[in-house]
Amino acid sequence: MKLQAMALAVLVAFAGSAFAQSNTSPSSPAGSAAQDQVKADKDQIKQDKAKKKADNKAGDKQAVVADKEQIKSDKQKLKADKKAAKQAKKQKKDKQPTS
Repeated sequence: MKLQAMALAVLVAFAGSAFAQSNTSPSSPAGSAAQDQVKADKDQIKQDKAKKKADNKAGDKQAVVADKEQIKSDKQKLKADKKAAKQAKKQKKDKQPTS
């Protein structure tokens, strides 16, 4: 049973990172790309929480601690990306001419 939970956790981790990498498109505008990054970060946090839950259910305490740290760092990245998205939106708004 522990092996299945561990395999599921690994699968979720790799699928999440692959999804996060493939979700951004270089041709999108700066504001939209920043919003896409925020969305990808939120999805990554959800996947990390699911992985932590699976590890907790499997009784792997070391993995749970590692997952908590990963969630913490992902939340910090999300906060920074939200700030960047807000800045990009503000700059885009400032660049538009007022008539």
